[in-house]
Amino acid sequence: MKVEKETLLKWYKKMLHTRFFESQVDAFFAKGMIHGTTHLSIGQEAFAIGSTGALREDDLITSTHRGHGECIGKDADVNLMMAELMGKSNGYCKGKGGSMHIADLEKGNLGANGVVGGGFAIAAGAAMTQQMKKTGKVVLCYFGDGASNEGSFHEALNLASIWKLPVVFMCTNNKYGMSMSTERSMNVETVASRAAAYGMPGVTVPGNDVLKVYEATLEAVERARRGEGPSIVEGLTYRWLGHSKSDANRYRTKEEIEEWKTKCPIKAFEKYLMENKVATREELDVITAAAKEDIAQAVAFAQAGSYPGIETLEEDVYA
Repeated sequence: MKVEKETLLKWYKKMLHTRFFESQVDAFFAKGMIHGTTHLSIGQEAFAIGSTGALREDDLITSTHRGHGECIGKDADVNLMMAELMGKSNGYCKGKGGSMHIADLEKGNLGANGVVGGGFAIAAGAAMTQQMKKTGKVVLCYFGDGASNEGSFHEALNLASIWKLPVVFMCTNNKYGMSMSTERSMNVETVASRAAAYGMPGVTVPGNDVLKVYEATLEAVERARRGEGPSIVEGLTYRWLGHSKSDANRYRTKEEIEEWKTKCPIKAFEKYLMENKVATREELDVITAAAKEDIAQAVAFAQAGSYPGIETLEEDVYA
């Protein structure tokens, strides 16, 4: 499937934005500059960027507690994201939401969710709205492997299947739901195999291959847009860091982590771009430098912001 050079390089920069953004956030947490908690997706960038790359600008997504990549894939402003994580009033949610509650309705991002499986019903409802209003829009519903064992997963898939809703269920399978391995939490090899129980297609792809993720998602999105109903697209990937900042990683070995680091999605994409003469090393270096500068500017933007005042405590509580 041919993808234009401009698009490929845009995906590359978004993957870098995600990596550099989260690396900076990780460093800030270590210094006590960001409070609360966060869940980083370093190592999973290809699944987020490849899948959002299959969407139209007006399509919709619901994200997860580990959703920075999906937000960036849907063209979120990294300045507003960084300010939000630092609790500043110039952030997406005026500094009141933090890492797990970034939303940008203008860009079609219906919001991240701190509840495991919390996006399923929202995505199904949003898809029903598109179907009833005949907008032609499709909803991507992101979730992790652990969320596929929640009751909301089965309820949403059953409903979406019965009504042929224009939604694609996107499983970021990074092998662990918190500290629980998928080998212990499921009696099937893949989450995508569960699609058969609801009469919908399910496909599992290498989640670190941005092009294979894009192709599988595009097929599912086009099927949904034609009115043929939902699908599951599952990407097998891996988070390099712990579940959250307090995770000691005692449930997996250093050898396993290091082995997955050799499968870095960004390095793999760089190799593809150079071997297929899409871009030279020099061109990629220029993009890398620009992406780093973007994140540095985001930090400056966030640090220049102020914390919300006590007088705003009761604002934005009700819609």
